[in-house]
Amino acid sequence: MFNLMKTAILMAAITALFMAIGAMLGGQSGMLLALAVAVAMNFFSYWFSDKMVLKMYNAQQVDETSAPQFYAMVRELAAKAQLPMPKVYIIREDAPNAFATGRNPENAAVAATTGIMRVLSERELRGVMAHELAHVKHRDILISTVSATMAGAISMLANFAMFFGGRDSEGRPANPIVSILVMILAPIAASLIQMAISRAREFEADRGGAEISGDPQALASALEKIQRYAKGIPMEAAERHPETAQMMIMNPLSAGGIKGLFSTHPATEERVARLLEMARR
Repeated sequence: MFNLMKTAILMAAITALFMAIGAMLGGQSGMLLALAVAVAMNFFSYWFSDKMVLKMYNAQQVDETSAPQFYAMVRELAAKAQLPMPKVYIIREDAPNAFATGRNPENAAVAATTGIMRVLSERELRGVMAHELAHVKHRDILISTVSATMAGAISMLANFAMFFGGRDSEGRPANPIVSILVMILAPIAASLIQMAISRAREFEADRGGAEISGDPQALASALEKIQRYAKGIPMEAAERHPETAQMMIMNPLSAGGIKGLFSTHPATEERVARLLEMARR
Protein backbone atom coordinates (compact mmCIF):
# COMPACT_ATOMS: atom_id res chain seq x y z
CA MET A 1 0.00 0.00 0.00
CA PHE A 2 2.86 2.38 0.85
CA ASN A 3 4.52 1.87 -2.55
CA LEU A 4 1.19 2.40 -4.35
CA MET A 5 0.67 5.66 -2.46
CA LYS A 6 4.25 6.69 -3.17
CA THR A 7 3.78 6.01 -6.88
CA ALA A 8 0.55 8.04 -6.94
CA ILE A 9 2.22 10.97 -5.16
CA LEU A 10 5.22 10.89 -7.52
CA MET A 11 2.96 10.72 -10.59
CA ALA A 12 1.05 13.73 -9.25
CA ALA A 13 4.36 15.52 -8.62
CA ILE A 14 5.69 15.01 -12.15
CA THR A 15 2.32 16.12 -13.60
CA ALA A 16 2.31 19.26 -11.43
CA LEU A 17 5.94 19.96 -12.39
CA PHE A 18 5.03 19.68 -16.07
CA MET A 19 2.10 22.08 -15.71
CA ALA A 20 4.15 24.60 -13.74
CA ILE A 21 7.09 24.50 -16.16
CA GLY A 22 4.72 24.67 -19.13
CA ALA A 23 2.98 27.74 -17.79
CA MET A 24 6.33 29.38 -16.94
CA LEU A 25 8.29 28.63 -20.12
CA GLY A 26 5.91 27.80 -22.93
CA GLY A 27 2.58 29.25 -22.00
CA GLN A 28 -0.50 27.14 -22.60
CA SER A 29 0.20 26.50 -26.30
CA GLY A 30 3.80 25.45 -25.66
CA MET A 31 2.71 23.16 -22.87
CA LEU A 32 0.11 21.44 -25.04
CA LEU A 33 2.54 21.08 -27.97
CA ALA A 34 5.24 19.51 -25.79
CA LEU A 35 2.73 17.09 -24.28
CA ALA A 36 1.36 16.10 -27.69
CA VAL A 37 4.84 15.36 -29.07
CA ALA A 38 5.85 13.38 -25.97
CA VAL A 39 2.61 11.37 -26.05
CA ALA A 40 3.12 10.51 -29.73
CA MET A 41 6.71 9.38 -29.14
CA ASN A 42 5.89 7.25 -26.13
CA PHE A 43 2.70 5.80 -27.64
CA PHE A 44 4.83 4.12 -30.32
CA SER A 45 7.24 2.87 -27.66
CA TYR A 46 4.39 1.57 -25.47
CA TRP A 47 2.67 -0.27 -28.32
CA PHE A 48 5.75 -1.86 -29.86
CA SER A 49 8.22 -2.00 -26.95
CA ASP A 50 7.80 -5.74 -26.39
CA LYS A 51 8.79 -6.67 -29.96
CA MET A 52 11.59 -4.11 -30.00
CA VAL A 53 13.28 -5.18 -26.76
CA LEU A 54 12.93 -8.91 -27.44
CA LYS A 55 14.61 -8.37 -30.80
CA MET A 56 17.37 -6.26 -29.22
CA TYR A 57 18.19 -9.14 -26.87
CA ASN A 58 17.79 -11.80 -29.57
CA ALA A 59 15.31 -13.56 -27.27
CA GLN A 60 14.10 -16.97 -28.40
CA GLN A 61 10.50 -17.97 -27.68
CA VAL A 62 10.11 -21.34 -25.96
CA ASP A 63 7.18 -23.60 -25.17
CA GLU A 64 6.42 -26.73 -23.18
CA THR A 65 8.34 -28.82 -25.71
CA SER A 66 11.55 -26.78 -25.97
CA ALA A 67 11.79 -25.73 -22.29
CA PRO A 68 9.28 -27.88 -20.38
CA GLN A 69 10.37 -27.12 -16.77
CA PHE A 70 10.76 -23.38 -17.23
CA TYR A 71 7.52 -23.07 -19.21
CA ALA A 72 5.60 -25.10 -16.62
CA MET A 73 6.98 -22.88 -13.83
CA VAL A 74 5.76 -19.71 -15.55
CA ARG A 75 2.38 -21.29 -16.32
CA GLU A 76 1.87 -22.31 -12.68
CA LEU A 77 2.85 -18.85 -11.38
CA ALA A 78 0.64 -17.08 -13.95
CA ALA A 79 -2.30 -19.21 -12.81
CA LYS A 80 -1.60 -18.31 -9.16
CA ALA A 81 -1.45 -14.62 -10.12
CA GLN A 82 -4.73 -15.00 -12.09
CA LEU A 83 -3.02 -13.79 -15.27
CA PRO A 84 -3.28 -15.01 -18.86
CA MET A 85 -0.34 -17.19 -19.87
CA PRO A 86 2.40 -14.85 -21.16
CA LYS A 87 4.79 -15.65 -23.98
CA VAL A 88 8.02 -17.11 -22.58
CA TYR A 89 11.50 -16.32 -23.89
CA ILE A 90 15.10 -17.34 -23.17
CA ILE A 91 18.07 -15.05 -23.87
CA ARG A 92 21.51 -16.51 -24.57
CA GLU A 93 23.42 -14.27 -22.14
CA ASP A 94 25.79 -15.30 -19.35
CA ALA A 95 24.76 -12.34 -17.18
CA PRO A 96 21.98 -13.38 -14.75
CA ASN A 97 18.89 -11.27 -15.35
CA ALA A 98 15.22 -11.33 -16.34
CA PHE A 99 12.48 -8.93 -17.42
CA ALA A 100 8.82 -8.61 -18.35
CA THR A 101 7.37 -6.59 -21.21
CA GLY A 102 4.09 -6.09 -23.05
CA ARG A 103 1.48 -3.36 -23.07
CA ASN A 104 -1.05 -5.30 -20.96
CA PRO A 105 -1.51 -8.74 -19.31
CA GLU A 106 -3.11 -10.10 -22.49
CA ASN A 107 -0.02 -9.20 -24.54
CA ALA A 108 2.72 -9.88 -21.98
CA ALA A 109 6.03 -11.66 -22.32
CA VAL A 110 8.59 -12.75 -19.73
CA ALA A 111 12.23 -13.49 -20.49
CA ALA A 112 15.16 -14.92 -18.57
CA THR A 113 18.82 -15.26 -19.50
CA THR A 114 20.58 -18.61 -19.65
CA GLY A 115 22.90 -17.15 -17.00
CA ILE A 116 20.14 -16.66 -14.43
CA MET A 117 18.78 -20.13 -15.11
CA ARG A 118 22.22 -21.58 -14.51
CA VAL A 119 23.17 -19.80 -11.26
CA LEU A 120 19.81 -19.84 -9.44
CA SER A 121 18.13 -22.80 -7.82
CA GLU A 122 14.65 -23.72 -9.05
CA ARG A 123 13.15 -22.12 -5.95
CA GLU A 124 15.06 -18.85 -6.51
CA LEU A 125 14.20 -18.77 -10.22
CA ARG A 126 10.56 -19.24 -9.28
CA GLY A 127 10.79 -16.14 -7.07
CA VAL A 128 12.33 -14.12 -9.92
CA MET A 129 9.66 -15.09 -12.44
CA ALA A 130 6.94 -14.31 -9.87
CA HIS A 131 8.51 -10.82 -9.56
CA GLU A 132 8.27 -10.37 -13.34
CA LEU A 133 4.65 -11.51 -13.39
CA ALA A 134 3.91 -8.99 -10.63
CA HIS A 135 5.13 -6.26 -13.02
CA VAL A 136 2.64 -7.58 -15.58
CA LYS A 137 -0.19 -7.69 -13.04
CA HIS A 138 0.52 -4.14 -11.84
CA ARG A 139 0.70 -2.81 -15.44
CA ASP A 140 4.08 -1.27 -14.73
CA ILE A 141 4.86 -0.84 -18.44
CA LEU A 142 1.94 1.60 -18.64
CA ILE A 143 3.06 3.46 -15.51
CA SER A 144 6.65 3.77 -16.75
CA THR A 145 5.39 4.98 -20.16
CA VAL A 146 3.24 7.71 -18.59
CA SER A 147 6.10 8.91 -16.38
CA ALA A 148 8.47 8.87 -19.37
CA THR A 149 5.93 10.89 -21.37
CA MET A 150 5.77 13.59 -18.71
CA ALA A 151 9.56 13.68 -18.23
CA GLY A 152 10.04 13.88 -22.01
CA ALA A 153 7.52 16.71 -22.28
CA ILE A 154 9.31 18.67 -19.54
CA SER A 155 12.67 18.26 -21.31
CA MET A 156 11.04 19.36 -24.56
CA LEU A 157 9.63 22.50 -22.96
CA ALA A 158 13.10 23.33 -21.65
CA ASN A 159 14.50 22.91 -25.18
CA PHE A 160 11.76 25.11 -26.62
CA ALA A 161 12.62 27.82 -24.12
CA MET A 162 16.34 27.52 -24.94
CA PHE A 163 15.78 28.21 -28.64
CA PHE A 164 12.71 30.42 -28.66
CA GLY A 165 12.75 32.06 -25.24
CA GLY A 166 10.36 31.46 -22.38
CA ARG A 167 6.80 32.72 -22.33
CA ASP A 168 4.47 33.05 -19.37
CA SER A 169 0.82 32.01 -19.36
CA GLU A 170 -0.11 35.41 -20.89
CA GLY A 171 2.38 34.96 -23.75
CA ARG A 172 4.79 37.60 -22.44
CA PRO A 173 8.59 36.97 -22.31
CA ALA A 174 9.54 35.28 -19.06
CA ASN A 175 12.26 36.49 -16.70
CA PRO A 176 15.50 35.35 -18.43
CA ILE A 177 17.27 34.36 -15.20
CA VAL A 178 14.30 32.30 -14.05
CA SER A 179 14.03 30.75 -17.50
CA ILE A 180 17.69 29.67 -17.50
CA LEU A 181 17.39 28.12 -14.04
CA VAL A 182 14.23 26.28 -15.02
CA MET A 183 15.78 25.05 -18.29
CA ILE A 184 18.68 23.52 -16.33
CA LEU A 185 16.86 22.22 -13.26
CA ALA A 186 13.50 21.08 -14.67
CA PRO A 187 14.78 18.10 -16.72
CA ILE A 188 16.91 17.00 -13.75
CA ALA A 189 13.92 17.18 -11.40
CA ALA A 190 11.77 15.27 -13.90
CA SER A 191 14.42 12.53 -14.21
CA LEU A 192 14.69 12.24 -10.43
CA ILE A 193 10.92 11.79 -10.10
CA GLN A 194 10.83 9.32 -13.00
CA MET A 195 13.60 7.22 -11.42
CA ALA A 196 11.86 7.35 -8.02
CA ILE A 197 8.67 6.00 -9.64
CA SER A 198 10.70 3.16 -11.18
CA ARG A 199 12.25 2.28 -7.80
CA ALA A 200 8.83 2.30 -6.13
CA ARG A 201 7.52 -0.10 -8.78
CA GLU A 202 10.45 -2.46 -8.16
CA PHE A 203 9.64 -2.58 -4.44
CA GLU A 204 6.00 -3.27 -5.32
CA ALA A 205 6.99 -6.03 -7.77
CA ASP A 206 9.17 -7.60 -5.05
CA ARG A 207 6.21 -7.61 -2.69
CA GLY A 208 3.80 -8.86 -5.34
CA GLY A 209 6.24 -11.52 -6.53
CA ALA A 210 6.76 -12.79 -2.99
CA GLU A 211 2.98 -13.10 -2.59
CA ILE A 212 2.57 -14.92 -5.92
CA SER A 213 5.35 -17.40 -5.18
CA GLY A 214 4.56 -17.61 -1.45
CA ASP A 215 8.31 -17.54 -0.78
CA PRO A 216 9.82 -14.08 -0.01
CA GLN A 217 13.06 -15.66 1.19
CA ALA A 218 13.67 -17.31 -2.19
CA LEU A 219 13.42 -13.97 -4.01
CA ALA A 220 15.71 -12.34 -1.43
CA SER A 221 18.27 -15.09 -1.95
CA ALA A 222 17.95 -14.72 -5.74
CA LEU A 223 18.58 -10.97 -5.60
CA GLU A 224 21.71 -11.42 -3.51
CA LYS A 225 22.99 -14.09 -5.87
CA ILE A 226 22.21 -12.05 -9.00
CA GLN A 227 24.08 -9.06 -7.60
CA ARG A 228 27.08 -11.20 -6.69
CA TYR A 229 27.35 -12.89 -10.08
CA ALA A 230 26.40 -9.87 -12.20
CA LYS A 231 29.38 -7.82 -10.99
CA GLY A 232 31.81 -9.92 -12.98
CA ILE A 233 29.66 -10.64 -16.04
CA PRO A 234 28.76 -7.72 -18.34
CA MET A 235 25.39 -7.87 -20.07
CA GLU A 236 26.32 -7.04 -23.65
CA ALA A 237 22.82 -6.31 -24.93
CA ALA A 238 22.14 -3.93 -22.03
CA GLU A 239 25.40 -2.09 -22.71
CA ARG A 240 24.38 -1.63 -26.35
CA HIS A 241 20.87 -0.54 -25.37
CA PRO A 242 21.16 1.17 -21.93
CA GLU A 243 17.58 2.47 -22.20
CA THR A 244 16.36 -1.10 -21.63
CA ALA A 245 18.31 -1.67 -18.41
CA GLN A 246 15.42 -0.36 -16.29
CA MET A 247 13.32 -3.36 -17.37
CA MET A 248 15.61 -5.91 -15.72
CA ILE A 249 15.07 -7.38 -12.27
CA MET A 250 18.41 -5.79 -11.43
CA ASN A 251 19.88 -2.91 -13.42
CA PRO A 252 23.15 -4.18 -14.94
CA LEU A 253 24.32 -0.58 -15.37
CA SER A 254 23.38 0.77 -11.91
CA ALA A 255 25.70 2.81 -9.72
CA GLY A 256 25.86 3.68 -6.05
CA GLY A 257 26.38 6.91 -4.15
CA ILE A 258 24.78 10.10 -5.42
CA LYS A 259 24.26 8.39 -8.79
CA GLY A 260 21.82 6.11 -6.98
CA LEU A 261 19.31 8.98 -7.16
CA PHE A 262 19.25 8.41 -10.91
CA SER A 263 19.10 4.63 -10.58
CA THR A 264 16.01 2.82 -11.83
CA HIS A 265 16.33 0.17 -9.10
CA PRO A 266 16.54 0.40 -5.30
CA ALA A 267 19.61 -0.82 -3.42
CA THR A 268 19.66 -4.61 -3.34
CA GLU A 269 20.31 -4.57 0.40
CA GLU A 270 17.07 -2.67 1.04
CA ARG A 271 15.09 -4.96 -1.26
CA VAL A 272 16.45 -8.03 0.52
CA ALA A 273 15.73 -6.55 3.95
CA ARG A 274 12.08 -5.88 3.04
CA LEU A 275 11.64 -9.39 1.67
CA LEU A 276 13.16 -10.99 4.75
CA GLU A 277 10.83 -8.91 6.91
CA MET A 278 7.91 -10.28 4.86
CA ALA A 279 9.22 -13.81 5.45
CA ARG A 280 9.43 -13.23 9.20
CA ARG A 281 5.82 -12.00 9.25
